[in-house]
Amino acid sequence: MVDTNAIGLNEGNASQLADRLNTLLANYQIFYMNVRGYHWNVKGPNFFQLHDKFEEFYTDLLTKVDEVAERILTLGHKPVHAYSDYVEIASIKEDKNVYQGEECVRGVLQGYQTLIELQREILSMASDADDEGTAAQVGDYIREQEKTVWMLGAYLD
Repeated sequence: MVDTNAIGLNEGNASQLADRLNTLLANYQIFYMNVRGYHWNVKGPNFFQLHDKFEEFYTDLLTKVDEVAERILTLGHKPVHAYSDYVEIASIKEDKNVYQGEECVRGVLQGYQTLIELQREILSMASDADDEGTAAQVGDYIREQEKTVWMLGAYLD
């Protein structure tokens, strides 16, 4: 008999998904702090526009941090919650001393591209595991973030 968790998913699959979601969580946390830093420190001719846009981005990222952590809990596992762990497992690196508008926008663009790539991997894993909840969550994130990537690219062109 196959072991299932409280929501009826194969425990092995749920464990693998929780591990990848913890990697996603770490990337969201580092990216959130990067964008928060861009918001605080941006300078240049587009200051007002970028300052407001970065606030919009980091507010959304913070919501997603909570949603990803809660999905890990729903799968029956524990979300990573130490910043030292985030730094260790995230592929997005801390962005320090960035304040020129275009450089900040490039950092946001790269962060979203990294998240999309990781979320596509999780979407595939979730689909294979018949985990509609995780698949729907990351699918929604991908859709939103692909549009943001397009818009950021248009801003930089």
